[in-house]
Amino acid sequence: MSSRRYVRGWGALSLAVGAVLVGTAAQSSTGRDTRPRAAPDPTAIVTVDGCSADGGLCSVPRHTAVLTGGPVLTGDPFLLDTRVSGPVEIALRTPGLLADVTVTDQRGRQVAGASSADGTRWTSAAVLPTGARLAARLVVEHTGTGEPRRHIARLDFRTAAEPAGERLTVAFGPEDGRTYGVGRPVTAELSHPVPADDPAARRAVERALDVRSEPHVEGSWYWVGPSTLHYRPRTFWPARATVRVHSGLDGVRVGRGLHGGPSRPLTFTTGARVEAVTDARALTMTVSEDGRVLRTLPVTTGKAGYRTRGGIKVVLGKEPLVRMRGDSIGIARGSRDYFDLKVRWATRVTWSGEYLHAAPWSVDAQGNENVSHGCTGMSTEDAAWLFRTVREGDLVRVINGYGEPMSPFDNGFGDWNLSWPQWQRGSAFDPGAGVAAAGPAAGPFRPEL
Repeated sequence: MSSRRYVRGWGALSLAVGAVLVGTAAQSSTGRDTRPRAAPDPTAIVTVDGCSADGGLCSVPRHTAVLTGGPVLTGDPFLLDTRVSGPVEIALRTPGLLADVTVTDQRGRQVAGASSADGTRWTSAAVLPTGARLAARLVVEHTGTGEPRRHIARLDFRTAAEPAGERLTVAFGPEDGRTYGVGRPVTAELSHPVPADDPAARRAVERALDVRSEPHVEGSWYWVGPSTLHYRPRTFWPARATVRVHSGLDGVRVGRGLHGGPSRPLTFTTGARVEAVTDARALTMTVSEDGRVLRTLPVTTGKAGYRTRGGIKVVLGKEPLVRMRGDSIGIARGSRDYFDLKVRWATRVTWSGEYLHAAPWSVDAQGNENVSHGCTGMSTEDAAWLFRTVREGDLVRVINGYGEPMSPFDNGFGDWNLSWPQWQRGSAFDPGAGVAAAGPAAGPFRPEL
């Protein structure tokens, strides 16, 4: 909620969204329409005779609506301007408590929200879409003088109509309805860029992208670029969890002529926590499932000049047969290091072509010497077993290595190589936001060996 707040009060009540004014409506006990009309002066005080039919919120037989700045509202019912996105807040401005608040849309669906600790404010859990008509039923307990008294009031309001212009939608990843490893981050690809120099728009987008897991874990979005966000938990997803992703952007004004459109939700599950840890110094790979070691395999990793990247990677996919060529990683044909091979049981961990794969030509070196061009090689039998054991999203870690660290975003899912404080700085809500994002993701280049 913005610190600058323009509030239009109706009796003891005010309704606000972000930094934008909200109007309320009432009916006099005589049936006469007592809704305040637009005043020419946005600081004017509008006084109307009478209380609402059910006792309303007035403690004296007069209602006073005070405009404390901002635009003058018109409409029937009153218009909520959603040019600045934010949750709706209903606030009591005189001594008392909001004993109960129920906000519903035209279809009778209840808007989720929560009351403040002191009981004087209620805030919706999400932003409201454009073109919506809503009604609030309020039970107010007055505690100013004498015995506490309860009054019931109804506030009707609507959000601004959907404007003309571009619609911002989002495509979530991974694929809906599938099971992944615990390392697979959620991705969000926006249909239009939202630049870093528009932090309010980024916050509106990020606030509307909802990720929930069962069991619950702490997580956050990271702006990889103007059109791409990644979401990951603080550590990893729990094993056998259900993750649901939803966009609440539809109808929300984002900024600079953009407003949100509908997007398809995403649900996926995680399997067991499977992790393959390669020790580049000991030349072994230890594969575990839910903390239980399944096998330790002899391997070979990148030799000098072609060192295997260190850190945490995520399985991107599996290919039973891949053709690997040296010129795909800059090795000239005819040179001593050039290769052109068909490779079996290849588990991909980078887009540039780093795999865990069968390397029958280097069996003598496996467990003894690093001789590959960057991939992790093992026997055909071991590679086939690993291929059957892991799934997309499982964790692959290289320790005690000699190569450069895995980059976070430009060559696969290296998201986990950022510490949690570093990751949080990629959110539009973090006060220290500004970690330089990686460049555009590399395409599916030909593999290393």
